[in-house]
Amino acid sequence: MQQSQPEVIRCEWCGKDPDYVRYHDQEWGFPQRDSQRLFEFLILEGAQAGLSWITILRKREGYRAVFDDFNPESLAAWSDSQVENALRSPLIVRNRLKINSVRQNAQAVMALHASGTTLSDYLWRFVDDEPLVNHWRHVDEVPARTDLSTGISKDMKKRGFAFVGPTIIYAFMQATGMVNDHITGCFRHPDNRQGPSQSPIAGHPL
Repeated sequence: MQQSQPEVIRCEWCGKDPDYVRYHDQEWGFPQRDSQRLFEFLILEGAQAGLSWITILRKREGYRAVFDDFNPESLAAWSDSQVENALRSPLIVRNRLKINSVRQNAQAVMALHASGTTLSDYLWRFVDDEPLVNHWRHVDEVPARTDLSTGISKDMKKRGFAFVGPTIIYAFMQATGMVNDHITGCFRHPDNRQGPSQSPIAGHPL
């Protein structure tokens, strides 16, 4: 008699939606150190404010197309007419403040470059270059913000970044693996055998 496969335990928030499951299994909580991909997550997390993450996730290819694959050097030099063109695109959420923040944040990234650092190095130093691994048993234990995300938010705002409030930054930290908030029972928690140290698609997410 053929034995049934054991049930895969995941964090409850991803549910059964295939897009969410794929994102949970292959991206969320994996250390992301590529600066351009970190910038992508920063913009997408800001775009998600007030909306569901699945809405943004399903529009991600549209965001990549509209925003030059999230190349900060290109976006920092956008003209006002390019911003207006983005506002007319049906591929993204058309919110003027959020779209304006893309150019603003790209310019803040370029200012980091001018000071001799990358976005990746700047962000990862807040966690001493190592992911913070939590041991939550249930999803309702996971905080929406922390003292650390509040501190990062304040520093980023001083550097000219927008849409980087403490809650957005904590979600960003979770998504990019600066903090690992997979519940302890999840097969992707680092304490479990299948908890990876880096994303299988770290260079370019799905």
